[in-house]
Amino acid sequence: MSAFRWAVAAEVRKLLGLPTAWIGIVLGTLLAPVIVLLNAPYIRRGIDDGTITDTSDLGLQDLGVGLIGPMVLGVVIISSEYTNTGHDAPRARQLTATLAAVPGRLRLLAAKTTALVLVAATQAAVTAAAALTLTEALHGDRVSAPAPGRVAAAVLYWTLIALLSFAITLITRNGIVPLTFLIVNSTVVSVSYLLTKVTDAAAYLPDIVGAQMFLHTPDFPVRIAPLTAGLVMTAWIAALLAVGAALFHRRDP
Repeated sequence: MSAFRWAVAAEVRKLLGLPTAWIGIVLGTLLAPVIVLLNAPYIRRGIDDGTITDTSDLGLQDLGVGLIGPMVLGVVIISSEYTNTGHDAPRARQLTATLAAVPGRLRLLAAKTTALVLVAATQAAVTAAAALTLTEALHGDRVSAPAPGRVAAAVLYWTLIALLSFAITLITRNGIVPLTFLIVNSTVVSVSYLLTKVTDAAAYLPDIVGAQMFLHTPDFPVRIAPLTAGLVMTAWIAALLAVGAALFHRRDP
């Protein structure tokens, strides 16, 4: 096994060894199917009485509530490196031991990024399959199955959200603030969405623009083609990761 593959495997094991990561994995995977199940009576009535005429987003739109999963994964894979290793050495952090095992900081970040992508994409694929399968089982031919490209775009969106969380945490070196903001923004009140009511430019914020890769919801303030939306969100992530990598390379352990 090459040194990089070994580092990726080690980062996957470390991530899956974190209890907080498993909270994100379990919640993120289960929430979307649960919402599909809870909303089923309302959706059936809406389709029957004609208040719901566009069913193209059913199943896919419920994936949003599960974004807590990739957010948690993206935060803890780097914030765990800044936790103290024990009471005997209160100033020692896990990052010191990690850098001793993988001395190259950029190689370490590449390994963490790859590990995060693998875990987040797997979770996204499982969750999307579960939500869409349940939607089809509950509603049958009342809804049409989304095209494979849209499902792939939804998986990509989840993965990019994980990388967004990772980049923000890498920049701030703090897991609590980014995770709190990201979860509140995606579940309680979306600051990004509120900003779209003020300026159309907010439609290009990463979490808003990325959703247009796979959703056809008509209440977006600016309609952006799926490919363009994906490129814009990817550019956001690449820029934030570049800033985070530069800071990580220069900072002390």
